[in-house]
Amino acid sequence: MRESVSVDASAGLAALVGLLAGAAIGPLADRVATNSPRHDPLLAAVPRSPRFPLVAAGTAVLGGVSGLVFGATLEAAIAAVFCWILVVVTRTDLEHLLIPDRVVLPATAVVLVARTLDDPSVVWLAAAAVAAAVFFVFALVYPRGMGMGDVKLAGYLGAGLGTAVAVGLFLGVVAALVPAVVILVRHGTAARKRRIPFGPFLALGGVIALFAGDSILGWYLDLGP
Repeated sequence: MRESVSVDASAGLAALVGLLAGAAIGPLADRVATNSPRHDPLLAAVPRSPRFPLVAAGTAVLGGVSGLVFGATLEAAIAAVFCWILVVVTRTDLEHLLIPDRVVLPATAVVLVARTLDDPSVVWLAAAAVAAAVFFVFALVYPRGMGMGDVKLAGYLGAGLGTAVAVGLFLGVVAALVPAVVILVRHGTAARKRRIPFGPFLALGGVIALFAGDSILGWYLDLGP
């Protein structure tokens, strides 16, 4: 019983630290998301956007969940950073239909190195390469529905999720189908001219896969013969 209480207390403390860290990161994430599409210095001072409360809430909650799920570990820190980048990407893609290279590419390198140091394996690099390659093929086949930003984001998800990236990408695609079908029903053939930002859906799938991807993948494999 004492051990259980100790574990719970440790997880609670890690969650609190993650929550506070995420709240502190919120203004920085909002600043980066504001400057990225304008190609200003990422850390240049800017007025807070109307979406700042949502950005701060997202970074705080995801930081807290990272601590709660992974405890006081390097994996929790990597998970929190992974999520914070996805919050920035979600805002830029919703506002500007843009997934900024100067955010995603350095973040991919950092997360890839951190994952490999924490759990030495070629899986992280392989997952990043395969995810980006698959989405690159999709972009070639259907360039109107998917851009190179989505390809690079898929690579980022692979670097952070490893084999669970399959779950994240699948969930992201399924989530994106919902608004696509609604728009198609409401606007018919004219819906082809409407572009839906894909990044937020990939980010959603990535977050779910981060916290539950291995369980979902295991459940799916158990369904097989």
